[in-house]
Amino acid sequence: MKLQRSGLLAGIALTATLSLVACGSDNETASPAGGASAAAANCAAGDLTAQGSTAQKNAMDEWIKTYQGQCSNAKINYQGTGSGAGIQAFISGTADFAGSDSALKPEEQPQADAKCTGGQALNLPMLVGPIAVVYNVDGVENLQLSSSTIAKIFSGKVTKWNDPAIAAENSGAQLPATTIETVHRSDESGTTDNFTKYLSKTAPADWTYGNAKAWKAPGGTGAAKSDGVAARVKSTPGTISYVELSFAENSDLKKAKIKNGAGEFTELTPESAGKTIEGAKVAGTGNDLKLDIDYSTTTAGAYPIVLVTYEIVCSKGSPKAAAVKGFLTYTSSTGGQGALAELGYGPLPETMRTKVAASVAAIA
Repeated sequence: MKLQRSGLLAGIALTATLSLVACGSDNETASPAGGASAAAANCAAGDLTAQGSTAQKNAMDEWIKTYQGQCSNAKINYQGTGSGAGIQAFISGTADFAGSDSALKPEEQPQADAKCTGGQALNLPMLVGPIAVVYNVDGVENLQLSSSTIAKIFSGKVTKWNDPAIAAENSGAQLPATTIETVHRSDESGTTDNFTKYLSKTAPADWTYGNAKAWKAPGGTGAAKSDGVAARVKSTPGTISYVELSFAENSDLKKAKIKNGAGEFTELTPESAGKTIEGAKVAGTGNDLKLDIDYSTTTAGAYPIVLVTYEIVCSKGSPKAAAVKGFLTYTSSTGGQGALAELGYGPLPETMRTKVAASVAAIA
C-alpha cells in the first residue's frame, strides 16, 4: 500500500534526529550515519518470524526495510494478522515476538510467560497510533461527536444522521436523514479493544458491551483488518467507523472532532494525541511497560481516543533473544522512532522511549 506524506504527524518528530540508524556487523554497535547523535542499533544475525497488530504493519514494514538494509544477516518476517492472532502465535511458539494494540490480558500473561524460560513476557510500547472516528457523509465537514453520541451510534440507539443527538453537537450542519451504517473490525483487533475501552470508560451509561478484541455490539457491518475498514468507509456513503490515523490518511477519510474530558471538541493532530499519551501511567512492574491511558483526560487540547501498540517479547529465555534484541534496539532508538513521522504514526514521548530502550537492552 502506498503511503502518503503525513503533514500532521511530521510535526511530532520531536527534536530527535530523523536520520535512520545504521547497523554494523553482527553484535557490533554501529556509529550513526553522518555523525548524528541518534542511538545506534546492534545488528544481530538470524531469522525472526512475527505477527499481530495491523495498526503497526506500515511502521513495521518501514522498520524492517531499513534494518535489513543495514544488517545483511538479519531477516524479519512480520505479518499483520491482528492483535489477537499475534498473541496466540506467540503463546503457541510460532511467533518470536507479537505486535498487539493492547497489553496481554491477565489470563494471557501466564500462558505467554510459559514461553520465556526463566523470564516473563513483556509488554513494550513501541509507537503511538491515534484512532480516528471516520465517516462518509456528503456535505458534512468537521463533524463533532461526544463519547456518549458515539456510543449510541455504535450500539444502534442512534440510526439516522440527522438524529437530535448528532444535531445538538453540530449546530448549523446540514445533516441528511439517511441511515447510519456502522463499520467494525470483523477480526479480533487491539484497535477494537482500545476503541471499546474508550467508550466503556467515558460513556458507560450508553455503552454496555465492555471492551474486548472481538466486537460485541449487535448490528453494523464487519470488515477485515484496518485496510478493510478504511476501504468500506471510503466506498460506502453513510458509513462511520474507527481506524488508526495512518489508514484514515492513506484513504483520505473525513475525521470527526472528539469531545474530551475538558469539554472541548478536539481535532486529531499529533500534538493533541501526544497530550493524552504523555499522561499515561505505567501499570506494569520492572521492565514490563504496560500503560494505563486516561481516556477521560481533562488536559486542554487533548485528543482522547489513542492506542499504544506493543511488542510482546520474552525478557529472557527466548532462543531468538539476540535477534529480537537487535531489531527492537533499532525500533526503540531515536532513529527508529523518527522514521514514524511520515507514516501516520506518532513516536513515543521521549520519557517513555528511554524506558522502552532500557527494557530492550535488558533482554537476555
